[in-house]
Amino acid sequence: MSDGIYLPTEIHSEQINNRTNQTIITNFILLGFGDHPELQVLLFLSFLAIYMLTVAGNIIIIVLVVADLHLHTPMYFFLGNLSCLEICYTSTILPRLLFSLLTGDRTISVRGCIVQYFFCGSLAATECYLLAVMSYDRYLAICRPLKYTHLMNGRICFWLLAISWMSGLLNISIITSLLSELLFCGPNEIEHFFCDIAPLFKLSCSSTHLVELINFIFASIVTLPPFLLTLISYVCIIINILQMKIKASRQKAFSTCSSHLTVVILFYGSLICVYLLPQTNTLKKLHKTFSLFYTVFTPMLNPLIYSLRNREVKAALSRTASKIVNMAHS
Repeated sequence: MSDGIYLPTEIHSEQINNRTNQTIITNFILLGFGDHPELQVLLFLSFLAIYMLTVAGNIIIIVLVVADLHLHTPMYFFLGNLSCLEICYTSTILPRLLFSLLTGDRTISVRGCIVQYFFCGSLAATECYLLAVMSYDRYLAICRPLKYTHLMNGRICFWLLAISWMSGLLNISIITSLLSELLFCGPNEIEHFFCDIAPLFKLSCSSTHLVELINFIFASIVTLPPFLLTLISYVCIIINILQMKIKASRQKAFSTCSSHLTVVILFYGSLICVYLLPQTNTLKKLHKTFSLFYTVFTPMLNPLIYSLRNREVKAALSRTASKIVNMAHS
């Protein structure tokens, strides 16, 4: 225009030209634990041992739940599915981390990073719902024992499980589809050992306001209702246990839910430290450590917690081991 006034179409075309002049990056660098090169071998061996323990421990839980008739109850049905989820969850993170520690190659494609976030996010969201379902199951078993069989039959268990998985996948699918539309122009270094969404927002050269808003809304839907349901369930459970007059009944009731409560505290405690607490300098330094708890250590500890603190699982393990020994000798 001769008078120097630009029309909206001219402004739009100028923005496009500016964007195309920028270099669009196609790879990220996951810095992970690269700031400790002298510890790479030790870290590799440690994470390899953790991964093997996680997979083996959760497979044992799944096998026990499937093979032992005494564990064919809603509680152990959900526990078996939790173990399956934990194997998938840790397998989206640790193999890639082990590869980078072994080879020194810390690069990951932008598309691969978004795919990793999708699986991590959807599985974490599903775990939030599944832990809430398990707490509701314990509430019905302890506080409504006469109605438990009717309210937690096989069909209801299946639908609760299906809704947990579908809700987790749907929420993260919407966020991931918006995330895949963002452009990344550099820098390309992620100060983490896996692709979390917050670093991706910081590295994007596109406007992220809408995606961040939608992510906040869906993150609230994924975490707050399951957390509140879990909290309310355990408040009711504890009140009910304290009202029991027989000490043996109190101990039995508490033993059936103490394992799950321990897992809930570990999982939500680490999530709160990573995503909800103010990001002070001290917490920023501990960010990767807290992330390790809910992504690596909790999946490994779950089988140990449920086997060491649960008499029925220990009894099922003993019975299954005896059957294997008898079959080996016959």
